[in-house]
Amino acid sequence: MLPLVDAIPPIRGVRGRPLQKPKVIYADRGYDSEPHRQRLRERGIKPVLAKRRTEHGSGLGKFRWVVERTQAWLHNFRRLRIRFERRADIHEALLKFG
Repeated sequence: MLPLVDAIPPIRGVRGRPLQKPKVIYADRGYDSEPHRQRLRERGIKPVLAKRRTEHGSGLGKFRWVVERTQAWLHNFRRLRIRFERRADIHEALLKFG
């Protein structure tokens, strides 16, 4: 997880210097461990990790179905379902445009 966090590019948005790291990290149960939480806190990042041994649909899982449902809805469009584009960046742009 930490190499992935370290590879995050600067975050642009509001006026001023871009953030060099995110303020909060959301992750699933696979990353739920005290060493991960501690290392993220050392970097000044608030870890929001789904707890192991809890029911599905509690915590972060409540919002996952919204994302999956939206992606499934987008793939109902023929242009996105059957990938006619050879380049991945064009297909990704159509997904974002949808």
